Amino acid sequence: MDDEEAPVPLPLDGRLDLHLFHPRDVPALLEAYIPECRAAGVLHLEIIHGKGTGALGRRVRALLDRRDDVLHHAVADERRGGWGVTLVTLRPLPGGCGTHP
Repeated sequence: MDDEEAPVPLPLDGRLDLHLFHPRDVPALLEAYIPECRAAGVLHLEIIHGKGTGALGRRVRALLDRRDDVLHHAVADERRGGWGVTLVTLRPLPGGCGTHP
């Protein structure tokens, strides 16, 4: 495996900056990141996708809409990045507890 394909370790602190990734990788990234956050008890996420044309933010929110483990998501207020950031609340694992923002 060459370095460009090597896994990128991500901290499970609830902040996911998508600027570091190619847009085509976002669905698989969310598919892997969200369950790991839930397992670690991190239930409040900030997904930073930037403003740009808004296409990536819309894609992220569409992907979140399809997930049963997402309780709620919304565009952040201006203090937290405005429409360049999507805030997410995850459903806790049964019997688990989560962190708060």
